[in-house]
Amino acid sequence: MQTNILAMDENSLAQAKQLLLQGECVAFPTETVYGLGADARSDAAVENIYRVKGRPQDNPLIVHVHPGYDISSLVFDEQPYVRKLRDAFLPGPLTLVYRSRGKVSAKVSCGLDTLAVRVPSHPDAQRFLRYVDIPVAAPSANRSKHVSPVSARHVYDDLHGKIPLILDGGPCTGGIESTVCDVTGPYPVVLRAGLVSREMIASVAGRCEAYVPKEGEQVRSPGMKYKHYAPACATLYFAADAAEAARAALEENVRAGKRVRVLCEHTLAQKFPAEAVLDLGADAEEMAENLYRLLREAEEAADLLIAVEPAERGGVMTGVLNRLRKACAGE
Repeated sequence: MQTNILAMDENSLAQAKQLLLQGECVAFPTETVYGLGADARSDAAVENIYRVKGRPQDNPLIVHVHPGYDISSLVFDEQPYVRKLRDAFLPGPLTLVYRSRGKVSAKVSCGLDTLAVRVPSHPDAQRFLRYVDIPVAAPSANRSKHVSPVSARHVYDDLHGKIPLILDGGPCTGGIESTVCDVTGPYPVVLRAGLVSREMIASVAGRCEAYVPKEGEQVRSPGMKYKHYAPACATLYFAADAAEAARAALEENVRAGKRVRVLCEHTLAQKFPAEAVLDLGADAEEMAENLYRLLREAEEAADLLIAVEPAERGGVMTGVLNRLRKACAGE
């Protein structure tokens, strides 16, 4: 199969819609990462997502819709705080998990009675979703467990020959996937941390908790169970206060003839040789935006990536640390 990368215009949108209605997958940009979209109403189309990615069959998907789409046609919206969350954060990088009306393929939610729905804020994502005007199931557009894609080229590198079309909307600026929040109970519960923090949700809803997985429980959200976001090179992971140990590991591996890069926050960059440093940035938002791009750079340039955990905690940093640990520490 030939994979085309096309700028978004009337011709490419028409092609994308035709492909979706034929059960094919189309990659498209969002403000977080590129998504691998398929018609959420079709069992065969949803199965195609799992096949193309090599994704485990028990890992649920998120349905994407445009701002004007009637979400109530897909889900039950019962909790009084849900409208407040929508008004505060949507469109944007927040996925809400509702009780499903069963209007999409059961394979989207892996047989659960819930449905995760997101309304992206990226203008090109909205243009695409308005044009097709169907619920689009979409995980990140990469090989399962590999670094998430934040450019059309990243998608191509992972999936060329497997999908027919990538809609190019330029680099993603959010950087990490959306926050996933269960809104089926009396207060919201964060299933996956992201750019909308638990603290931000609590400030609107009055209360918000972080989900604690139970042994043997079925996965309720993407990103909860499996190793994700991993670069194709070897990795070492050091705590925020272990920069000296990381420096020693760098020197030892360089002496052994390895190409080594160090991924760290800006305040630690001076502790390492400049040519080896991949600078995450100075704050949580910068680090979120830069993380996946730098992980992709590392696997191209290095045999070994040494990651030093940033010191900041809470807020958006919770999501950044979640991705970094899963990528480099195997959490």
